[in-house]
Amino acid sequence: MSGLTAPIKVWDRLIRLLHLVLVASVVVAWSSTLGQGFVKAHEPAGYIALAVVAIRVIWGFCGSHYARFSQFVCGKGEVLHYADQLRTGKEPRYIGHNPLGGWMVLLLLGLVASLGLTGWLYTTDYFWGMAWLDTLHHALAWALLVLIALHLAGVAFTSLRHRENLVAAMFSGRKPAPDPGDSV
Repeated sequence: MSGLTAPIKVWDRLIRLLHLVLVASVVVAWSSTLGQGFVKAHEPAGYIALAVVAIRVIWGFCGSHYARFSQFVCGKGEVLHYADQLRTGKEPRYIGHNPLGGWMVLLLLGLVASLGLTGWLYTTDYFWGMAWLDTLHHALAWALLVLIALHLAGVAFTSLRHRENLVAAMFSGRKPAPDPGDSV
């Protein structure tokens, strides 16, 4: 990567804020199930997470360049090609999300939305006390934890592989400028 050129703006303020609020709401929602004294925070944290997902989906269609789904959601062929490049250690650096990261965004948003929906349904008169809904909600929560672990592993792996701090980029909104061969 070129150290001579100025970093470029990738993640806009709204994306960074939504990411932080989503992380916080998921941590609060999960922690509230551990009997640590703030069980009443579970439902509001879930609604906040659901609101974040709704805003993020809207921003995915009308937001800044790197926030748009059209910029980072790739088709099956491109994802498989990237996975093959990754396997051989010849994957390009992406300024935005790489093809696997793009699909991870969709999976995480979908799971959080599904958790919010099942949590809300459980509060309705029609679905109150339904064991299958409770089981589904818990299974989705565990699936979310697995995806979060995979997401963090992917961030760490990509940061090391391309020698860039993706966590710092999420806070600053900036990444090193593209070098030849990088995908913009």
